[in-house]
Amino acid sequence: MNQDRIEGNWKQFKGKAKEQWGKLTDDDLDVIAGKRDQLLGRIQERHGVARDEAEKQVKNWESRNPDFRFDRSL
Repeated sequence: MNQDRIEGNWKQFKGKAKEQWGKLTDDDLDVIAGKRDQLLGRIQERHGVARDEAEKQVKNWESRNPDFRFDRSL
């Protein structure tokens, strides 16, 4: 996958994530940078939900956006 395609996919992800979790900022999404654990933490922080609720929301989002894959490494 070339760099242009990676950047395009990331921009598309950022737009979809902001639609789902409107309180996430561009800075939040830059920090997340495709890391699932980072996304869960930011959702908890910005939206005031528990870890299990954030996990439920992300799993639901992943099922609706199968073309995007998170980095699951810690």
